Amino acid sequence: MEKALIIEDDQDIANLISIHLHDLGYEVDKSHNGKDGLLKVLNHSYQIIILDIRLPGMDGFEVCKKIRSGRIQTPILMVTSKSEEIDKIVGLEIGADDYITKPFSIRELMARIKAIVRRSEIATQTGSDDEHREIRYDDLYINITLRNVEVYGKRIDLSPKEFDLLVLFASNPGRTYSRVQLLDKIWGYDFEGYEHTVNTHINRLRSKIETDLNNPGFILTTWGVGYRFREE
Repeated sequence: MEKALIIEDDQDIANLISIHLHDLGYEVDKSHNGKDGLLKVLNHSYQIIILDIRLPGMDGFEVCKKIRSGRIQTPILMVTSKSEEIDKIVGLEIGADDYITKPFSIRELMARIKAIVRRSEIATQTGSDDEHREIRYDDLYINITLRNVEVYGKRIDLSPKEFDLLVLFASNPGRTYSRVQLLDKIWGYDFEGYEHTVNTHINRLRSKIETDLNNPGFILTTWGVGYRFREE
């Protein structure tokens, strides 16, 4: 049975979400503080993590950072009691896959969970179809199956979203993607308003793979439109 983890300090909300996840066929673990939730993630395998931002001990932002720094790619749905844009932006930039704001409807929550898990499964299936697939551009090496990246023979640690962006670009050299298109393909969003999240990830990715940020050799800017990977 697939497993889900709820990290939520409000026990009534955690119990309500748990009931509906059970209805979807999940075995559910619950944690009511950040440190305990992180330990569960590090010691168990989950298909989805529902992570509240405001947690005792360690907040959801820090938990998400540590999950991603440990190269754990489990989909994360962040929950916030605020509607402030900064919470949503920070959550997306540190590796969350989606967010939902309290109060939310159970129907919306379940729809978002299904969508996140479906996107994750599609990505996994694509990786298995391309077993041992590799991409090389001069001194840049990408192993899609193992999710490894090397520049000049040195392994580079990328976040899940940075890796997905790099693979998308490198698999389609010369093709320009707008920020809205990248949001839709990488984050699953088809609306405007979070283009700066794309900019942040592009800047971080460039800082890790480019030798000269003033004259990038891999990820180029198409002025007024978006970004592209250089043609062979």
